[in-house]
Order: sequence, then structure tokens, then C-alpha cells
Amino acid sequence: MASSSMSSSIFNQPHSALRIKFHGRYPFNLKLLAASSSSSSKPQFTYIYRLHHTLKRTALSFKFSRSLSHSSLPLSTKTEIPTLHHFMAHAHAQVQAEAASEPQVERVFEYVGRSPVNILLSGLGKVEGRSDFGKVSFRSDWPESAPQGLPRGRIYHETYGCQMNVNDMEIVLSIMKKSGYSEVVDVPESAEIIFINTCAIRDNAEQRVWQRLNYFWFLKRHWKSNVKIGRSQSLHPPKVVVLGCMAERLKDKILDADKMVDVVCGPDAYRDLPRLLEDVDYGQKGINTLLSLEETYADISPVRISKNSISAFVSVMRGCNNMCSFCIVPFTRGRERSRPVESIVKEVAELWNEGVKEVTLLGQNVNSYNDASGVEKEVEPGANWKLSEGFSSKCKVKNMGSRFADLLDRLSTEFPEMRFRYTSPHPKDFPDELLYIMRDRYNICKSIHLPAQTGSSTVLERMRRGYTREAYLDLVQKIRSIIPDVGISSDFICGFCGETEEEHKDTLSLVKAVGYDMAYMFAYSMREKTHAHRNYEDDVPDDVKQRRLSELIEAFRESTGQCFDSQIGSVQLVLVEGPNKRAPDTELIGKSDRGHRVLFTKLPIMDRVGNDGERNPRVGDYVEVCIKKSTRASLFGDALAITNLSSFYNNMHEEAVACANSS
Repeated sequence: MASSSMSSSIFNQPHSALRIKFHGRYPFNLKLLAASSSSSSKPQFTYIYRLHHTLKRTALSFKFSRSLSHSSLPLSTKTEIPTLHHFMAHAHAQVQAEAASEPQVERVFEYVGRSPVNILLSGLGKVEGRSDFGKVSFRSDWPESAPQGLPRGRIYHETYGCQMNVNDMEIVLSIMKKSGYSEVVDVPESAEIIFINTCAIRDNAEQRVWQRLNYFWFLKRHWKSNVKIGRSQSLHPPKVVVLGCMAERLKDKILDADKMVDVVCGPDAYRDLPRLLEDVDYGQKGINTLLSLEETYADISPVRISKNSISAFVSVMRGCNNMCSFCIVPFTRGRERSRPVESIVKEVAELWNEGVKEVTLLGQNVNSYNDASGVEKEVEPGANWKLSEGFSSKCKVKNMGSRFADLLDRLSTEFPEMRFRYTSPHPKDFPDELLYIMRDRYNICKSIHLPAQTGSSTVLERMRRGYTREAYLDLVQKIRSIIPDVGISSDFICGFCGETEEEHKDTLSLVKAVGYDMAYMFAYSMREKTHAHRNYEDDVPDDVKQRRLSELIEAFRESTGQCFDSQIGSVQLVLVEGPNKRAPDTELIGKSDRGHRVLFTKLPIMDRVGNDGERNPRVGDYVEVCIKKSTRASLFGDALAITNLSSFYNNMHEEAVACANSS
């Protein structure tokens, strides 16, 4: 028979090897030992069949190898050994048929041959057996599937870029944990798997990633010597995995980098990571950077990186449709899609039960949230989709469902003692309904990130932002008229393609006119695939970009001091995050509603929540703080009492009077 002759020909060769794939999840070692011959003229030798398991239900690999004590002797002088005729033919069918059987099963494999063999199997469970001329039988107590606690490799992870990447890393850890990779270590030298989650927004971020990849490559390439001298403690050379936006943008370059990276996985393909890692075991490169129109990971509960934290981040939508000319996000993160409201409410409820007091809702364009999962009928593109007055969008909405204001309404109502923030929004998606819900709900923080990017209308047009300087200033005025004590932050880019000195001065004047609480400011970095890369020239010299950036930072510092000074004399509700690192024994630090950092002395104060008299504030407490002084980055005050959200805002007027009297 073909299979018999094949196996005979293979195993009649010294140092031969054969791989057979079976379906199932039964990791073990199988040894078939030839019976010892009484004749001294015939050598004693052993066949060893060893299984290297992969814990994948769809494929399991047996590797067979033979070792002979006298392999140079002619074949005719060697003891005749059973072939693998029926063993090979029936094993796959038997294991597949019994995959769903009870843990205690008897497996019988036909074995053609005239010599008895002893069966030794080791691995998961106890296994015994023997073959007498033609049949091998054994019984095992292997479980139907590999136990969840079986270690499959320790994970080390690093994350660069935005908070969305941090949240993505938590999703990745959850996916890996379900596949048996449950142990996370603090240093790459102790890991068998190294994840690096990347950012492609600016060149500086990519350069930092390449530096780290060089070190990880060193750990992998020189693993034996690193273990010998004690630098590495990993059990085998680590597999290096690149995740995130840079993975999608530079996948070919990364994989070609002298075997530096084993797996490249884009933001929408994290569910595929266990399979990609398994491909590496078979000598393949693992790559999946396909973008999705549906993936939101709504059904995955992230593994929180910050343990026992009182604040958390929840992703509510992914992708971006804005297509700004400078931005790579639509090409690395794909188009917008939103999680169903119910899945978000469920995750927030879990966080509340874990003691989380503040949740930040995340999205590349978070306030364009649109849960159309329950909408069956298409509407006319753009119908009833309200934008900020004077703003436009290149992308029309086909199905309109629950918008961001609806989501905030639902969350703030169901969790009245939890504080909510969100980032990062686009100025075009601030309809009046959103502003009014922020004003009316005390547990929605009065802090708005309003990325301007530039103060010049001509540069805004080249950036394809969909608004003018005048429209932006009108929106700022409207926001402050509806929410008087709101804090506003922003993003700015210096030296965009073709930017003149006059256009740069427009940005400086905008910063002074608005008066931002905080701003992220960067020199422009051209990104491949973007509209600017295809149509514009990066013609502003680097030294000019840096000079303009310095001027912008100075203009911001002058105006932000006024924002902080305006808080002196007010009572702020501060969520305690921990001790002040500069004075850990005497001071606590937390954030106010507007996102300002507030420091105060740790002293016993009245506990209005537990009615337990006085006690020291703890991490996770809401504390009323009367602000006494400020710097350009922090506020300092005196703690008045421990309270909760609803009580504070009900009694806010009384506390303002008390603070004024104490001053």
C-alpha cells in the first residue's frame, strides 16, 4: 500500500524524520521501544516518536525521529521493527472522532509488525500501554482540552502613542489570556513574547520604536549568550511582535529588517494574534494588517494594565473619516465604526463594580460616535446629522443611530457617582445637544479638547479641516456661553506645508485669544500615504519649524497661567489619585473637574460620605479642595471634606461661601 511503502521507505533511512498532523489538543511524548534481542549479534536500538504540542484545536504536530546505536550496520543485520501502516492511517480519524468524548477513553491504533514494542507516553495525564504483534492500546486521563492555566510563554509589552494604543494593549492581553498566555513580566529579558504597540503619527515616535526593536533583536539573536551571562531569563529566543499603526504603515519594511520581527499585526487583527504566533513555530512570518469596517472588540473585556486604578479608559469607537491632509490615522486605523451602546454600558458597569470612579471615553473622533446597530433603514446621506455651526465634513452619514450626546446621557444617568471625560473629539461634531447635556449633568466633566491645529484659515484649508478661524472662534464663544466654567485644550502643528510667517502669527494670536488650559504642540512631520504627501511639499525647514514651535509654546504659557490663576478662591472637587511623588508622606494629588492637577496636604478631614467623623483622604476619594495658589501647571489648596459627586454639586454654593470666609 502507498502509505505503508512510504512509511517503510522513510524509516529505513538513518536520522529520518516525519511530521503528521492530527486534530485534537493532547500534548504528550510517545516512545516506542523495540524489544531487546537475545542475540548479541543483533544491535539494540530505539525508535522515539515525540510530539511537540501547539495547543491549537485544529492542528497538532507529531515529529518522529529515529536514533540507532549502530546506524552504520547494514539494514539486513538490524532487528525488524514494526512499520507505521495502520497507526498513520487511523490515528487522525480516531482522535478527531473522540475529541468530544469523556476524559477517560481508550484509544486503539492498529500497528502492523511482527515485533512487540513497549509504549511509553508522557505529558498531560497518566498513560500506559503495550503492543503485541499488531495492536497498540492505551488508556489516558488527558483532559478534552488543554487546561487554561498551562503556561504558554511570558509576555512583555511596551506601548507608544495615544491612549487608544494603551486601550488596545489591554484588549491584546485579554485575547492572549484566553489563549493561555496569562503571565505578564516587567522586563523583556524574562519574556518569551515581546509586544511593542506603535504609533505612526510622528517620525519621532517611529524612531523610538526602531531603537527598541534593535534591542529586542539583540535579545533574540544572541539569546544563548545572553542566558549564559545572566542577561536573559527567557526559556527560548523571544518572539517579537509589532502591533498598532506603525505595523500597518510599515509592514513590509519591518518584516524585511533582518529577521528583527516575527509577527506584524494591525489594529483590527488582534483576534488573530494566537494563530500568527503559532505560524512562527512552523518557520513562517506572521502578518495580518487588514483593516475592518466592523471590528470594535465590543465583546472583549480588556485586561487592565493599571491594577487597582480608580480611573479607566473605555473605547467607544474606532477609526476616522475626516481625511485631514496631514493625518495618517484613516490609513492605519480605517473608517469609523462605533460600539453598541449596550456593550459600553456593560463595560462601564464592570468598572464601577471594580471601584473605578472616573472613565474616559476614547475614539479617534469620539464625538462622531454613531451606534447604528439597531437601525434597519437607511436615511438620506447627511439627513439630520447636525454639525457645529459653520463646519463641514467630506464624509456623509448613511445610517444615523444613537449619537454621542445620547451615549453621555445614558452613562451619566445610570452611573450618577462616576465621572466621565472623553477624548479626542473633532470641532465639527459639537451640536448644541452635546453642549447642553454637558452643562446639565454634573458627572460629565466640564473639559473639552478642541483641536485647532492652526490659527490660519488658509492653512486650515490646506489641511482639509472643514472650518475657518472665524468658525472655530465662534464655536469657542458658544461653548463658553453654554458652559461658563469650561476648560478648553487643543492640538497645534507648526510648519505645515507652505506655512508662511503671517500664517504662523495667526496661530500665535489664536492661542492668546482663546486662552487654553492645556495644549499639545508639535513640529509638522510628513507621513506617507497622506493627502499632503501626495499633493504638497514639506518646504518649511526644520530649524524654522523648531523656532516657530518655541514661539508657540511661549505664547501658550503666557495665556495658560491666567486660566490657572482664575481658579484661586474656588472650591474644586478633586478625585484623589495618589501621593505627590515629591512629598509622598505629606501631600496628595488628584484632578479637578477641568482636568487640572491639584495638590493638598494630607490631614484628617470630615468624611461626609461615611459619617465617620474625620479621617485622612484615600485614593479614590472625592475631596473638596479650596484653591489657594497656582502655577502654570498645578493648583494648590486646602482639603475641606470627603464627599461624593451628587453631594458636592448639591452643596456647592454653601462651600463657595465657606471658602470665601476662610480667605
